[in-house]
Amino acid sequence: MTTMRDLIVGPDTPTPPYPILVEGTVVEGFGRGGKQLGIPTANLPSSVVDQALENIPIGVYYGWAQVQDDIVRPMVMSLGWNPYFKNEKRSGEVHIIHEFKEDFYGNNMKVAILAYIRAEKDYTSLEALVEDIQCDIRAAQESLKRAEYAAVQNSSFFNQS
Repeated sequence: MTTMRDLIVGPDTPTPPYPILVEGTVVEGFGRGGKQLGIPTANLPSSVVDQALENIPIGVYYGWAQVQDDIVRPMVMSLGWNPYFKNEKRSGEVHIIHEFKEDFYGNNMKVAILAYIRAEKDYTSLEALVEDIQCDIRAAQESLKRAEYAAVQNSSFFNQS
């Protein structure tokens, strides 16, 4: 099954409520992102998910993320219940589009959420889930090339100490 979707998602410029800027310490998640899916995630603490992100719809988003003082990189974020895995707690899982050599649990992460990609889905197979996430990643990469989205990468949110 091949998932076909638009590669450019969202309006030409971030519109309210975006950008949504959040920050928190990377916490351990369920251990599925990298191990089961081959798509490692950095999990936001529940305090950020429950407070800062309580008023946005469940689904998949894109934007920029930075761990500690590393460079700002593109990201996709799943905010929700992950029905394929039958989660009982809402989570915010950020996949930074970069291959890191090691985990960074306990490090500070800043995330600028710029647009909504799609609603959360339940999948009939792990392969279908991974395929959709790969489509999300491609959409994020292409969508972030637009000038107004790319500019957020260099915003003061990321450049402050």
